Amino acid sequence: MITDVRVPLERQQPYSGAYEQMLEKIRYEGAYSTRERADEAVRLVLAGLGRQLTGDERVDLAACLPPEAARVLTAQIPDPQPLGGWAFVKDLATRVGASLATTRWDTGSVFAAVAAHAGPRLITRILDQLPPGYALLFGRAELNSAA
Repeated sequence: MITDVRVPLERQQPYSGAYEQMLEKIRYEGAYSTRERADEAVRLVLAGLGRQLTGDERVDLAACLPPEAARVLTAQIPDPQPLGGWAFVKDLATRVGASLATTRWDTGSVFAAVAAHAGPRLITRILDQLPPGYALLFGRAELNSAA
C-alpha cells in the first residue's frame, strides 16, 4: 500500500473543480463504480509516474495538471533507474497487491486523462524521456527506430 499519497477521508480538503472534472472523466472512461475508486487509481499511477519522470517534463506536466494531481506527481523522489513500461505496471501492482490486468487498466485510464491535460507535444517529450513501453500506456503506438 502506498501510504505517502493517501489521506484519510475525514482529513481530505474539498477538491478543485479541475480535479473533480479529471476524476469524473477517469471514472466514466475507466468504468469505475465510484469517484473514490478513480481517485485511488489517479494517486497510484501519478505517484508511480512521479518516480519515473524528471527534469523539465516533470515540471511542465505538473503545471498542466490540477493542483491535487500535481502534488501527487511531485511528492515522489525520482528513481535513479527508470522502469520500462511493463516493469512500471508490475511495480504498481506489487505496491498495492492488485492484479496486473487491473493495474494496467488503471494506468491506461489515468494516462488518458493526463494526456488530455498535457497535450500531444508534452506527451511526446515525456515518452522521449522515459524508457520503452510507455507509449501504449498513453494510448499511442510504440514506434521502433530503424536500425
